[in-house]
Amino acid sequence: MDATAAPHGSPTATGSAATAGSSATAGIPAPASVRAALRGTIGELPVATALKQTIVVPTYNERDNISTLLERLAAALPHDGTEVVFVDDSTDDTPDVIRAAVAGCPIPVTVVHREHATGGLGGAVVEGLKAARGEWIVVMDADLQHPPEVVPTLVAAGRRDGADLVVGSRYAVGGSSKSGLDGGYRRLVSGGSTLVTKVIFRNNLIQVSDPMSGLFAIRASSLETEELRPLGYKILLELIVRNRPGRIVEVPYAFQPRHAGESKSSLAEGVRFLKHLAILRFGAKRARMLVFALIGVSGLLPNQGTLWFLHEVASVHYLAAAIIANLVAVGWNFALTDTLLYRDRRQHRSFTGRITRFFLLGNADLLLRVPLLALLVSGLHVGVLIANLITLLISFVVRFLILDGVIYKARRP
Repeated sequence: MDATAAPHGSPTATGSAATAGSSATAGIPAPASVRAALRGTIGELPVATALKQTIVVPTYNERDNISTLLERLAAALPHDGTEVVFVDDSTDDTPDVIRAAVAGCPIPVTVVHREHATGGLGGAVVEGLKAARGEWIVVMDADLQHPPEVVPTLVAAGRRDGADLVVGSRYAVGGSSKSGLDGGYRRLVSGGSTLVTKVIFRNNLIQVSDPMSGLFAIRASSLETEELRPLGYKILLELIVRNRPGRIVEVPYAFQPRHAGESKSSLAEGVRFLKHLAILRFGAKRARMLVFALIGVSGLLPNQGTLWFLHEVASVHYLAAAIIANLVAVGWNFALTDTLLYRDRRQHRSFTGRITRFFLLGNADLLLRVPLLALLVSGLHVGVLIANLITLLISFVVRFLILDGVIYKARRP
């Protein structure tokens, strides 16, 4: 990771704090002295801040949006008391484009380039939150779907209402998402994910109409970055659930079409989002066990299908057929487990090591399942498919505990 700061326009801590304070309060009623619900005190910061606001912008191959974004931010915000922090995971020349654009920008700009995109876009935002020096930290995308002109409104609303968190909402009265969500499919996915999230976290999100928003402002004194463990791009949900800000207000805005480039939404991001929901709701280990169970359930189809074909169609003895069916199902389960469930832990072991151990574990339970299957079928006269299903369910918990604690055991930091 490397950080490059703009060499010009950086105010001193004392001077900019005074400037930020005077410009921030002009025409805006001072909030009452209210204590935050869990952490911090509104209007008080644990350390002195030099700036009124920091704009955190995560970027991934956004070179064609940078100049316009900085121009509009400079036109909308006071130059004193403001900074922009780009946290970049790009594979193109976006960092160089940002550094070139800094020369004509009156607002101090910092570029933090990450070599490893840990945590995805959410991880980039957390890096920006840690680097920010402002009393208020505004998070927004670089593609201009979040209009820069709404940033001062977010900060002003937070100061005026004594809030810890201000959410830019597409779904509050006066907001709109139609322009930025092109096509019925994207609107369906966005609306569906919002609905599911609000149902799962109804107590946490009772004040929030748009928990999927990527545009928000948070008071620095209400932020605990050490508690954040983001996965994917829905950092606002992570922040609300883990930090539990005391007072939340919303500012409606119209979601805009992308200025340039392509959407980063994909099937892989959708899977990460569902995994993130499960971790937030159930905890990491129980969430992994839930996903492992779903993968195991999906493996029943190739297992039972292979067993049926070999035993009923090819007339293979049920015990031999069960062993072959188990090999097919283990291969299916490994492919899903390795790519979906433990993708972030694969670097600890080679592919050969992972697949060898997985197959050994997946077939070791045959030492238990084959005698049990014989007992159920030959001794108790249970049907072959039903008996096979019973033995699979019995072996599930033991296999998960060994898999989670041995093959993909997390390394201590």
